[in-house]
Amino acid sequence: MLAAAGAVLSRPARAASPRSLAFLNLHTGESLRAQYWSDGKYEMAAMRDVDRVLRDHRTGEIKEIDVRLLDLLHELGEALGSSSPYHVISGYRSPATNALLHARSDGVATHSLHVDGRAIDVRMPGVRLVDLCAAAREQRRGGVGLYPASDFVHIDTGRVRYW
Repeated sequence: MLAAAGAVLSRPARAASPRSLAFLNLHTGESLRAQYWSDGKYEMAAMRDVDRVLRDHRTGEIKEIDVRLLDLLHELGEALGSSSPYHVISGYRSPATNALLHARSDGVATHSLHVDGRAIDVRMPGVRLVDLCAAAREQRRGGVGLYPASDFVHIDTGRVRYW
């Protein structure tokens, strides 16, 4: 994990506010609504639940998801005024899954940030894809790609870039 689970967020004004996220994994049908941050720290049990729901659905492999990605998703939900669950197309990808997808499509990076637990492909019910994309870009905290034909937005905690 790129940020320690017990780390304090670098935005002190937000540190006291509990943070929650909701997910629906479209491949497994699993859903989760979890408060992953409270009382100034990340909640380890909730973080494990998030990691499990965002696992590689092809292999079952689980990887710790970057807390910066979770914080970004939480803030996006707030900015959009939505508590709807993120519909997850792809969270963590094992190296084997990423290689398989890369062989099938030029749109999959050789070393995708999905492999590091630093990327997610999502949509949000009740929120237009272009609005989700614009809100993610306004955060300027990583990469954001719009895939309207596939009906999702890619969000990651890598360098700031848009496509």
